[in-house]
Amino acid sequence: MAGDVVGGIGAGLCVLLGVARGDHQSDAERLAGRVARLRIFENEKGKFDHSLVDTGGAALVVSQFTLIADTKRQTGTRPDFSEAARPVEAKPLYETFCTVLQSLEVPVETGTFGARMRVELVNDGPVTIVLDQTGRAGR
Repeated sequence: MAGDVVGGIGAGLCVLLGVARGDHQSDAERLAGRVARLRIFENEKGKFDHSLVDTGGAALVVSQFTLIADTKRQTGTRPDFSEAARPVEAKPLYETFCTVLQSLEVPVETGTFGARMRVELVNDGPVTIVLDQTGRAGR
């Protein structure tokens, strides 16, 4: 129902997950492991040294096909979303990603797959990282 909260977490990560055509289950599994173990939380000295697994933080995982937008076209200003996986292909990989995070003992909340959602975020610190299994970003 419109306006209902379907997922929410306290401390942890808001993961905007885009699935591209050609992504596989192994990509979703590997990416979930990277997200769970990425050392981006500060230790007592202020250094990035702890992961989501280390801190016991949760993950709010939101499907976001618009992350796959191609904006490199030479003419026009409309993004091209043709490289985003169709929902029938993307949803199982989204679910795999969430399941693997849960298997690593990361509490997971989700949005509603494929729905138009309003996401609220309190960003505690300057950390926003792009992880891309294809090597296009986040290397």
